[in-house]
Amino acid sequence: MTAALGTAASVGVYAVQDRTIGEGIDDASASNQVKMRLLAADRAAFQEVDVEVAGGNLLLSGVAPTQEHRQAAETIARSTPTVHNVYNEVFVGPPSSLVRNAQDEFITAQIRARLAASPHVRAININIETFNGNVYLMGVARSEHELRRAAEIASVVGGVQRVVSFMQVRAPATPYYAQSSAGPAPIETPTAEQDLAGAPY
Repeated sequence: MTAALGTAASVGVYAVQDRTIGEGIDDASASNQVKMRLLAADRAAFQEVDVEVAGGNLLLSGVAPTQEHRQAAETIARSTPTVHNVYNEVFVGPPSSLVRNAQDEFITAQIRARLAASPHVRAININIETFNGNVYLMGVARSEHELRRAAEIASVVGGVQRVVSFMQVRAPATPYYAQSSAGPAPIETPTAEQDLAGAPY
């Protein structure tokens, strides 16, 4: 029953994101599959490796004990049929402390809140992973401007060491009732200077 409710909740989220329900289910399935395979291969070594999939692009982040484990995680991820690209951001070293984990969670929460408050970013399309102050953004942006704006918002949060954006630009689909043979209406995009001067975080 719990699993069924979780699936229904996920489908509800995918329905309001700028990706299809099928894409959302494929991404969630790929993420779960890779994580389970990592833990089955070596639970102790891969327990702090995080897996995030958006639009068929897979991000590995976190920490592994050796370079061999880091490469093995990438090999497992690349063997997943629905994954198109793999970004390996796994650090090699000892497990992170509880304090460091709490700091990373706080950074993620702050970024999520600022993205949600910005009128120029559709926060529900963006997944955030933070490890040792390194912030990774995954998901979909509706324009290059929105992609840059999301990264800028994340970069000014206290404790952030760097921001790496793996977001993909995808223009939202035009509703059938708005389509016209006369061609699309012009779109105005504010400059970065105008946006930064007047937009709240």
